[in-house]
Amino acid sequence: MAEITAELVAVERPLWKGKATLVSAQTTEGEIGVLPGHQPLLGQLVNNGTVTIKTADGKVLVASVQGGFISVSTSKVSILADKAVWADEVNLSEAESNLTSDDPAVKAQAESEVRAARRASTN
Repeated sequence: MAEITAELVAVERPLWKGKATLVSAQTTEGEIGVLPGHQPLLGQLVNNGTVTIKTADGKVLVASVQGGFISVSTSKVSILADKAVWADEVNLSEAESNLTSDDPAVKAQAESEVRAARRASTN
């Protein structure tokens, strides 16, 4: 199967770099899926989105992402996030309780974390 180099980097830390068969991300224009050979593009990530990476060895990695950009070239996908955490790092009960927060930033992060955790559990 064809592969593309991909990386997920947040402001506070790099999360992953390697070969992938598919990268999907939620952008301000909708969810985008990137396969090897995709046309170059630059997109803005939503503030309460998720990123899914299907690695070359068959693993499915899911992260909660808060803002940033996705850059696609003919040979590489770079996701540069303001903030990102892996779905398996999410405390689901805490995230679910934050869904009712009056603070829009806390609520957006909670929505993203819950979505990432649920998406990861179905893969």
